[in-house]
Amino acid sequence: MFGLKYFKFQPSEYVLRYTKGKLIAEGTGLAFFCYAPNTSIAAIPIGSIDTPFIFEEMTADFQSVTLQGQLVFRIINPKETACMLDYTLNLKGKRGHLSEDPKKLPQRMINSVKVLAKKHLASMTLHEALRVGESLVSSIFEELGQSEEIKRLGLEVMGLSLLAVLAKQETTRALEAQTREQILKTADDAVYERRNASIEQERKVKENEYNTEIRIEQKKRQVREVQLEAEQAVQQRQNLLKEEQMLFEVKLEEKRKTLLLEAEQAAQQKQNLLKEEQMLFEIKLEERRKELVMLAMENACAEADARAYTLKVAMKALEGVEVGVIQSLASVGMQPDKLMALAFQGLAANAEKIGQLNISPDLLREIMGKDAYEKTDGKQTRSRQT
Repeated sequence: MFGLKYFKFQPSEYVLRYTKGKLIAEGTGLAFFCYAPNTSIAAIPIGSIDTPFIFEEMTADFQSVTLQGQLVFRIINPKETACMLDYTLNLKGKRGHLSEDPKKLPQRMINSVKVLAKKHLASMTLHEALRVGESLVSSIFEELGQSEEIKRLGLEVMGLSLLAVLAKQETTRALEAQTREQILKTADDAVYERRNASIEQERKVKENEYNTEIRIEQKKRQVREVQLEAEQAVQQRQNLLKEEQMLFEVKLEEKRKTLLLEAEQAAQQKQNLLKEEQMLFEIKLEERRKELVMLAMENACAEADARAYTLKVAMKALEGVEVGVIQSLASVGMQPDKLMALAFQGLAANAEKIGQLNISPDLLREIMGKDAYEKTDGKQTRSRQT
């Protein structure tokens, strides 16, 4: 006898609850009590489902290949999936589904992959099938996403990976042998090519050496030719320079003679001009001297006239004056030496009246002064020496 039961589902399960044939509740992660005799519950997992696969297919050249990989999908429309497949739970005994449809879903998806893989491999050879990988996965994944059957089931393909594409063991060995032989042949070819390349390289090296020697000889010959041309050019240049130097020396000598002649002519002209100027200057100087002599004569006459007039006036003023008075007047303001001279002149005039007169140097020094005496004594000494 069935009674009231409690059910609790995970968030990764989409639950459809039917009572008496009517949908009364749906959603993820539900928990509820229900009466089992009149209740049906469909639990659809909405999480991702990983389904590995391995199967064999035939290529276009009738070779069997094994494909190994993994398919990832999930249910995106649980109601459509529940309509197409039976996900009803068993409420009588242990919890589980009443049908085998949930277990068959991954195989149905693998069958879809097998159908598409068979279609693609049917147009490929064994070598192409073994080499193809990403392109085959991309093609199958794209066609699975466009498949109407998968859309009607409410499914979405999340990923497809192809882990290996393998041939049979005997075929693999044959391919390995063929490849091995090809590799060995390639290695032999590489050895032969290396030897040929070495021989060719040696030939090129020898040829380059010979070409280099030939070019060196040609270059040496060119250098010698250039040196000869340069020497000839230098010789020609030296000859030209000598000729130019000789012409320059001739022209220089002519120029020097011309300049000397011009200089002599200019000097002669200059001397003539100087002589003419000197004669003119001497003439003018002589005329100037004559003028100066005439002026000197006129000045001398004028001075003589002035002195004669002065003397005449003085003599006229002294007419009738005694000689002693005149001498006294003349002695006014005289220097001592002149007074002494007048005194000695008086003594000399009356010498016959003087018996003996002694004049000592000290007296003369006191009267005339030391400097005047020394000066007078010096003059007397010089006079005696003379």
